[in-house]
Amino acid sequence: MASKSGKLLALINYRMRVTVVDGRQIVGRFMAFDRHMNLVLGDAEEFRKLPPKKGVAEEDREQRRVLGLVILRGDEVVDLTIEGPPPADESRLAKGAAAPAGPGMGRAAGRGMPAPPMMRPPMGGPPMGMPPGMPPPGFRPGMPPPGMPPPGFRCDQAA
Repeated sequence: MASKSGKLLALINYRMRVTVVDGRQIVGRFMAFDRHMNLVLGDAEEFRKLPPKKGVAEEDREQRRVLGLVILRGDEVVDLTIEGPPPADESRLAKGAAAPAGPGMGRAAGRGMPAPPMMRPPMGGPPMGMPPGMPPPGFRPGMPPPGMPPPGFRCDQAA
């Protein structure tokens, strides 16, 4: 079974009727909700049932009032029912009929300067036209093998 937020999310943009704790009913386009069940209704209208006047035997009267954009606190909401599907958006339908999708990829139009060319990755050596660099330094001689005198020792001086 889907979660409550998943069910409500599917009803976004539907025309909904919300019954409030004091008996009023508000009808509007369901725009948003949160975890506290706070609701946002657009183009909302309020309907109130008025009690019959004394001495007059007539049916229940209903008073209608235009509210516009409404934010309802979740504690006040008693019932939430669907009045109708989301309204069809004529502007969106007109755009779709005017420009059918074609093959290929959409690309942005040029706006003046061309894009800079792609740079090649740098090579290891010097750029063309430049002389080669200095060779790497040679290795220092290590210690003499065993049995040999240390460097700088002179053998011709015997005491």
